[in-house]
Amino acid sequence: MTYIHSMAIGLVALVTVMLVLSYAKSVWRRRKMPPGPFPLPILGNYLQLKSEGLVPSLIKMSEKFGPIYTIYMGSRPAIVLTGYQAIKEALVDLGDTFLNRGDLPVLDRIFSYRGLTFVNGESWKQLRQFSLMTLKDFGMGKKSLEEPIQAEAQHLVEFYITLNGQPFNPSTTVACASSNIVTNILLGTRYDYTDKKWMKILQDTCHAFHIVSSIWGQLYDMFPTIMQLLPGPHKKIFHLLKPLEENIKENVRTHQETMDPSCPRDYTDCFLIRMKQEEKNHHTFNMASLTKTVFDMILGASESSTATVNFGFLILIKYPELQDKLHEEIDRVIGQMRQPRVEDRNQMPYVNAFLHEIQRFSDVFPMGIARSTTRDVTFHGYCIPKGTDVIPMLSTVLWDPLHFETPGEFNIKHFLDESGKFKKNNGFMPFSAGKRSCVAESLVRLQLFIFFSMILQKLTLKSTVDPKDLDISPEECGLENLPPAHNIIFIPRVK
Repeated sequence: MTYIHSMAIGLVALVTVMLVLSYAKSVWRRRKMPPGPFPLPILGNYLQLKSEGLVPSLIKMSEKFGPIYTIYMGSRPAIVLTGYQAIKEALVDLGDTFLNRGDLPVLDRIFSYRGLTFVNGESWKQLRQFSLMTLKDFGMGKKSLEEPIQAEAQHLVEFYITLNGQPFNPSTTVACASSNIVTNILLGTRYDYTDKKWMKILQDTCHAFHIVSSIWGQLYDMFPTIMQLLPGPHKKIFHLLKPLEENIKENVRTHQETMDPSCPRDYTDCFLIRMKQEEKNHHTFNMASLTKTVFDMILGASESSTATVNFGFLILIKYPELQDKLHEEIDRVIGQMRQPRVEDRNQMPYVNAFLHEIQRFSDVFPMGIARSTTRDVTFHGYCIPKGTDVIPMLSTVLWDPLHFETPGEFNIKHFLDESGKFKKNNGFMPFSAGKRSCVAESLVRLQLFIFFSMILQKLTLKSTVDPKDLDISPEECGLENLPPAHNIIFIPRVK
């Protein structure tokens, strides 16, 4: 017993010494880093972050510590950047230094450090260059993409007309329409709104992102080793996303069997051809990379546009007076008969300003996606070591009072000048900035314009409750701001 007792004391002493040394190393390391709340061993700054929620807490801390400060996500330090100037300097002016993707344990487990968003170094450069060129070949940023988006918007309008004025939650149909835009380019597929299997996949994906953005997802990102061992809703995330990944794998296998190398049909065909060309170098172009990259781009493009469209619908029924002005401009420029075209956007300042303000106000990805430094850097007088995570709080740009007169309110005048013409605003940064900004930005912007223009050309949206009582605050506020579910009445416009 004495021997066992001595061993136990020795083990406790060893663990204590290791914790003290680790803590001392942490304190020594942070002496030249930006200031921030003092972290506890293992817990880091979790206690300071849990009280008001992750995003509100991070924004509030900037009031005390300034636009650049250090936070500990568990034992992992991260630099938080707030405000337009600090984020612009890091992501644009020093873009190569803040170029790598940071640690995101939940997403890292899902994507296994593959996919365009989650690779670094030379693999990222090759994959991004290939993706940009290939997506451009299939219409990204070109007028040729207009037609399939018009067709999808028409499907959506026709579906809402068949509801005959019955209240309906549009969330999943919007997700299907948004995913169809990107799956058409990536996989050459389109799914009907009555496809039960696909709609279930989309519902599961939405559920997964609700958990990722909840306290459970945040705890996983702070304490991944511990959370992997503990039961809880976070365990469902990976199960819920599995059907989408399996669907992609099945599509890729079909592409392999039916592909004609002389006539690529979509992004997947082009990737498979590139794989064949680089048989001796499978580091970047391999089957796992293809699957994860398509998975990544479907989630990224469809999630951002789906959330934005759903927020837009809620804003329209919350402020019905907006619809009258939008209807007037659409009727004047486009009319009732023809479909909206990309060139119409320059003649529709009110619609354009409305779409920009939706993206600003909805603030879909409030923390952007974490970056990481590629080298030791001195930034604003502070030393930030190589490999340190960096969190660009895009919320603080989109809600910056220096750029937006009433940041906490939906105000279309943020993007209109005194004469009613559209005006740009440097604070508009929903797609992040720099070399790792969203590759699908042009696609999402075109989709939003055509979707809203065509829907409002044909329909009036009404709330099932008094608009004054309608709460459009996000359901979850973490990695993603997720709009609350509401039933909406879609009424055909009669001219």
